[in-house]
Formats: sequence, structure tokens, C-alpha cells
Amino acid sequence: MPRILAILALFAAMLGATVTTQVVTATKAHADGCYTWNRPLSQGTSGEDVRQLQIRVAGYPGYGGHIATDGVFGPATKAAVARFQTAYGLTSDGIAGAATFTKLYALQDDDCTPIHFTYAELDDGCGGSGYDGGPLSEAATKANALQTMWQLEALRHALGDKALTLSSGFRSIPCNRQVGGASNSEHLYGRSADVIGVHSFCTIVKQARYHGFGGILGPGYPGHNDHAHIDIRSSNFWSAPSCGI
Repeated sequence: MPRILAILALFAAMLGATVTTQVVTATKAHADGCYTWNRPLSQGTSGEDVRQLQIRVAGYPGYGGHIATDGVFGPATKAAVARFQTAYGLTSDGIAGAATFTKLYALQDDDCTPIHFTYAELDDGCGGSGYDGGPLSEAATKANALQTMWQLEALRHALGDKALTLSSGFRSIPCNRQVGGASNSEHLYGRSADVIGVHSFCTIVKQARYHGFGGILGPGYPGHNDHAHIDIRSSNFWSAPSCGI
């Protein structure tokens, strides 16, 4: 290379011109404040990077489905990635590559929560602070809350990116007792949200069936005429008689 540049310089000098050389450096890889993927992911891959992807596409399993966040990229994960890609106008091939990761980076804050929801919103519903006081460790409860928020983000996007307000999220055991919650309430585990918003409750609960929510309760179910209850249990219990569910 130096020999070629010298020859070019000599030739330019003969013509009365100058040669300018430019050093081209590789573009620095994207580093996200929350989590950075370093390889494409497709069916058959496994690892923590797959699990992190599964958390973020858990809201795209299809009608009545659920995504296991087990770090194994199987057919259900591929289908969920494809639905996520379709939802955001990307090439829908079920392979998580640069375009998919770029969209995920744009959708998450540095604490890994999706941009339209926060840990504070899904916090103790009785005026408390933090995710302690439940049956699980604080870390496990927050992990559940994180997946709940990503599924809420998928629901919000499907409903036209209009606001969903959370009236109740995680409850400590004393808080759950205080509000008269069921002793086995999903709120105790950080897996649930009571939702209000610009949409009708029936619109919310009907759409929630497509976004991995196993527990869906709404108008017509006792005590649920003023909100939509959705949770991420892995089996389906849906009841909103006034909405035809």
C-alpha cells in the first residue's frame, strides 16, 4: 500500500496536483445503555442474549399464546420475532439481526424498561416504594414486572400507541390484604397490571388476548367494571362477560 501511494504521489506531482490520503476507520458497534446484542439470533441459538430477546418479544406470541423466557430460540420465539418485526415495519423473517436490535434499542430505556412504562408505575399500589414485601425476592418480582411492562408495550403499540394508565401493579402482602385482593393474586408477584386509558375496557381486554396475557378480567367479572386486569400467568383465564369474553 505505501508503494502504491508513493507512485500516485509521483504521478500527481508530474501533473502539478496533490494527493490527499484519508484513513477510514470501522464504525463503532452500537452499545446500548441497557443491553447490547453482539450476534444475530435465529432458531437453534441459545444463551442469555436469547433470553433477553424473549423478554422483549413476549408480547407477540399470537392469540392465546405465551413465550417461554428460557434462553432457547425455538419455533415460538421465531414466530414472536416475526410478529414484532411486522408490527414495526421490518422484514418479517423471524431472525433477530441489526434492524430488529436497533428497534429494540429505540424502545427501551437504560434500566431496560420499555419507553412508555416505568418500574414506579408498576410499584406498590398502596403508596409504598420498591418491590419487596411479596412472596418472591425483590429481584424476582422486578424481573416479572419487567416482562409485564414489555407485554404492555406490545399491547399499547397494537392499540395505536395511545396511553395506557396503570391503576395498580405490584402489591406487597400487606397492601394486597388492605385492598381486598385474592390471597393468590398475580399482583403479589409483579405479574399483573390493572389498566385504564383512552380505550374502552372491552377494547383493552379483547386485544390483550394477542399479547401473551394469561389472566384477563374485565367488565362483567365481579369487581372489574372500572378497569381491565391483565397478567402474565402462563395459562389462560379470561373473563369479561360484558365484552363477550
